[in-house]
Amino acid sequence: MLNIMSNANIIDGRKTRDALLPELTEKIKTLLKPPTLAIIQVGNRDDSNSFIKAKKSFAAKIGVLERHIQLLESVSTAELVKVVQECNAEQNIQGIIVQLPLPIGIDRDSVIDAIDPRKDADGLTAKNVKAWLEGRGDATMPATARGIKELLAFNGIDLFGKKVTIIGRSMLVGKPIAMMCLNENATVTVCHSKSENLANETKSADIIISAAGKSRLIGKDHVKAGQIVIDVGISRDVEGKLTGDVDFDVVKDVVAAISPVPGGVGPMTVLGLFQNLVDLYKPTTVFSW
Repeated sequence: MLNIMSNANIIDGRKTRDALLPELTEKIKTLLKPPTLAIIQVGNRDDSNSFIKAKKSFAAKIGVLERHIQLLESVSTAELVKVVQECNAEQNIQGIIVQLPLPIGIDRDSVIDAIDPRKDADGLTAKNVKAWLEGRGDATMPATARGIKELLAFNGIDLFGKKVTIIGRSMLVGKPIAMMCLNENATVTVCHSKSENLANETKSADIIISAAGKSRLIGKDHVKAGQIVIDVGISRDVEGKLTGDVDFDVVKDVVAAISPVPGGVGPMTVLGLFQNLVDLYKPTTVFSW
């Protein structure tokens, strides 16, 4: 597999995404018409606006249509669920995502699970996650997990037989990544905020995947030579600088390869989302929900 690390040890998500772009674009050209992704947003968070802007830009680049539905932060759970259901019923919409996080007071699970699994482009509905965990072929892999799988594979990093330590156990990110790694025949350890001796766990791994959302959690003492480090976390430090879970500047000189923040997993998650959308649109897909 072609390796496109921009430097000796940088796993570049943007370059990987761009290299995979032509294949996805060609798939879209074979469809009867361009698929449409509904992006449902509540409120006006700066980070959400930035993520949605990236998705819109990517959609335009590959010839996909998008419908951005922005609601007031004061919307109720019931009102938001109704909007989701309207998108479910709209034949011209093939995929739906709800931009997270949602405001406090909205029942996230009720909103996500209101999405028709056949239109679940992020792969986050409980019904879809259960089907994916069971290994069903009609299930959609959560977009971040798919993005990481593609990032590793394209850069020649094989999960088979590797010891993988994952930091973070959320249903949205950590657990789907863990299951993806297990499905690729890795031996997986999942750590979290209550884990003791985190450095011992990370140093024992061949591959570290951090999705804790805590700025610079992983430092030089957590890594060793020869490791692969994938940084999923994204936050801002006390100075307002965008950072990942990994103290990139000190870790990159120790490990064999590392993904940056930004420019690592983020672009691949967007790619995974639209790969899912295209898979959902295929008329040959058979669902048995």
